[in-house]
Amino acid sequence: MAEVVVRSSIGLAHTIEARGHRLLADEPQAAGGTDTGPTPYELLLGALGACTAMTIRLYAQRKGWPLEAVEVTLRHERIHAQDCADCETRDAFMDRITKHLRFDGALSGEQRQRLAEIAERCPVQRTLQRQVSIEQELL
Repeated sequence: MAEVVVRSSIGLAHTIEARGHRLLADEPQAAGGTDTGPTPYELLLGALGACTAMTIRLYAQRKGWPLEAVEVTLRHERIHAQDCADCETRDAFMDRITKHLRFDGALSGEQRQRLAEIAERCPVQRTLQRQVSIEQELL
């Protein structure tokens, strides 16, 4: 089980504490923040990108493949659900995350394709693709 504590700082800035590590989250000045850290959506993309890269790296290491580096570039956007032919929902809007993968190393085309398939299996991506229950308690 993971636990994270988020505390208010100044304005829209917040500190995030996880296992003794501290991060900042904020909004850009144009959105009313002070731009002292990534936005919550940027942190979400960072979590997905880090998990994707770690999953790829672990798989390549286990196979002994010559993967030297992984780069994952992510983008989040809201789109009209009617514009998405493969979507299950027909609500007015939906969220779409696009991942671009780049692998450095002397990998074959088959190895590159397999790593792209493995990237889809990262635990954070699987969580985001499932229905998630969020329970809230007032303390």
